Amino acid sequence: MTDIFFIDDELDLRVAVEQSFELADLNAEFFADAESALIAMQEGNMPKVVISDICLPGISGEAMLSTLQKKDAKLPVILITGHGDISMAVKAMHDGAYDFIEKPFSSDRLIETVRRAIDKRQLLLENEQLKIALKANQTLGPRIIGNTASIEQLRQTINQIADTHADILLYGETGTGKELVARSLHEQSSRRDQNFVAVNCGAVPENLIESELYGHEKGAFTGAESRRIGKFEYADGGTLFLDEIESMPMQAQIRLLRVLQERQIERIGSNQSIPINIRVIAATKADLRQTSEQQTFRQDLYYRLNVVTLDLPPLRQRREDIPALFHHFLLVAAARYGKAATSLSNQDLQRLLSHDWPGNVRELRNAAERFVLLGKLNDLDGKSPEASQETNAAVGLVQQVAEFEKMLIEQTLSEVDGSIKFAMEKLQLPRKTLYDKMQRYQLDKDNYK
Repeated sequence: MTDIFFIDDELDLRVAVEQSFELADLNAEFFADAESALIAMQEGNMPKVVISDICLPGISGEAMLSTLQKKDAKLPVILITGHGDISMAVKAMHDGAYDFIEKPFSSDRLIETVRRAIDKRQLLLENEQLKIALKANQTLGPRIIGNTASIEQLRQTINQIADTHADILLYGETGTGKELVARSLHEQSSRRDQNFVAVNCGAVPENLIESELYGHEKGAFTGAESRRIGKFEYADGGTLFLDEIESMPMQAQIRLLRVLQERQIERIGSNQSIPINIRVIAATKADLRQTSEQQTFRQDLYYRLNVVTLDLPPLRQRREDIPALFHHFLLVAAARYGKAATSLSNQDLQRLLSHDWPGNVRELRNAAERFVLLGKLNDLDGKSPEASQETNAAVGLVQQVAEFEKMLIEQTLSEVDGSIKFAMEKLQLPRKTLYDKMQRYQLDKDNYK
């Protein structure tokens, strides 16, 4: 895929720019007139950026801009102007041109402008892809992002157990994505067309939790003015997710154990048993074995839930995934708020990698949203950027370099659709070196096609 179309009728200028682009490792095609460039686009070779002189034989740069605006209004078009064309260039900016550069121009100025335009185009394309993915989310199921060994193992285990009837127990700190994993298990099972019902056991008052879970009949207690269907019954055929199950009151635990064993419920105020066909996924941030030994959680319920367990690693134990996760949340936030997503600076990236993330993935997502809204990476836990830089040493230089190198290779593979040839060219690496690094970081080119 060609990144740049450069259009100018001056042969000497085309040759000079071609040499500059080669030195800057920019992939470009060169044309003497707009007609040839438009024909190339019709053949499916759509660039990320178009650079065109205003004064051209045949179709002018202004007319070219107008044509491209109709074809793709978000395609960055940079116009090259002579001194007498400044007024036309200003008008073209109002008409949608990305920028204009006055002749004579330095190669550094042109390359800097082009790189910014390519970055903008890449983010816009990724935004569009994300919107499509978000619309298809109900069909495809939630996406668990990351390439560390722990996340790969988690994905593999989910694939193995998703379409079984076994109840699941999820362990993980606050913000590690327990509900995301629960939804992924549901979406990849034969229950996907039925309800996924989530209950936060810690948020329901103790005197209401049994009514919330099992429902009640009219007149069952003061204030029960009509029959109410509980979460278990509403999840019939689907999945019930019990979050923070360690905070469930002891009396409610007794009834839950019986329901899990018999797969029947009784609404409060009723003697009629209702059979239910559900899968229960429970989640906790506590060590249930320890809490059962301390008699704050029923031991028999712990063993009933502890059939299949999944451990979700905290973000500080999977720092290599931070750039990819942040980039994903950045695009999600940009799509949600209708704002353009901007790239992180190296300094901001190092701040992300050096932060401990006590709030885990949830905290990272909030940081990405603030970055989109405010245009900068706000203080993390009240630390100034200078203080954050001082903590980089705690991560270790070797680890920081490795994480940054992995991120660059991943980003490049994504840009070239997994092409090793183009990745070698962009990274200026021999084939063997690139393959060695991909093997070290467990990167598969097929994942980027």
